[in-house]
Amino acid sequence: MKLKMMYSFLNSDINIIEKKLEETIKTESLLLKQASMHTLLAGGKRIRPIFVLLAGKFGDYDINVLKDVAVALELIHMASLVHDDVIDDADLRRGKPTVKSKWDNQVAMYTGDFVFALALESMTNIENPLAHKILADTMVEVTVGEIEQIKDKYRYDQKFRDYLRRIKRKTALLIASSCQLGAIAANVEESVHKKLYQFGYYVGMSYQITDDILDFTATGEELGKPAGSDLLHGNITAPVFFAMENKTVREKIEQVHPDTTALDIEEIISLIKQTGAIEKSVQLSDQYLNKALAILKELPDNRAKKSFQEIAKNIGRRKF
Repeated sequence: MKLKMMYSFLNSDINIIEKKLEETIKTESLLLKQASMHTLLAGGKRIRPIFVLLAGKFGDYDINVLKDVAVALELIHMASLVHDDVIDDADLRRGKPTVKSKWDNQVAMYTGDFVFALALESMTNIENPLAHKILADTMVEVTVGEIEQIKDKYRYDQKFRDYLRRIKRKTALLIASSCQLGAIAANVEESVHKKLYQFGYYVGMSYQITDDILDFTATGEELGKPAGSDLLHGNITAPVFFAMENKTVREKIEQVHPDTTALDIEEIISLIKQTGAIEKSVQLSDQYLNKALAILKELPDNRAKKSFQEIAKNIGRRKF
């Protein structure tokens, strides 16, 4: 089943959020508007807004309230991607030029900052102080994660727990907060919104590990960027950690630097695949996914719960 079919009953509300996103990034600054719209039109799965809406189904569902939360979470995600592309010096995302590539690093950084600010503005209609604290804490952690990603580039002696902490901040926290904030905005009781947070965290970890696997197993056409881009940019991910358990392969990987050729990266990708590192990474992703599904069993039964289950399996075990 295709991902969009798993939440088709939310289609009209997803369309409302898309329109709200377009309205939100309008500004008198033509350059900021163009750069922000470029990022928005690049697309994406809209996982975070979808999770906000599904979590809202466990309480007093009101799209007029939830849309502000959904827009805020998606804008934070968008802003972090714009910043990531500067950090990674990436020219492509989803097969399209990045903001830093189409304009420059300065425009990209200010665009990211602008979109972050819009996220805060979108949340002003939510009166619950807890929601604002969760959002603020999430943004702090996302920002710390971006700095840690810079610090850890090409640092081959880092620990595996550094990687797990990094992907927690990079991906899992925002997905977890999407679930929790959607529930809080719908006045869901505390025990349920905390479980939804845990569910989102485990799904987010599985999602990012799978993303890191695909960097080595999918084609450049499927990825919308060259295969092995994460390693070329110095990001040490689960498959790389597991592959470095092999001394010979580790020596090859440790030679990767910003000017490493595409041919050398292809050779290293082939070596990584031969070590069993991909299979170990899949097992790790499945461990997090199974934890997410176990949490889901503790939640009240409804249509949203079934969609959560289907989406979790889809994004945790996707092929590209």
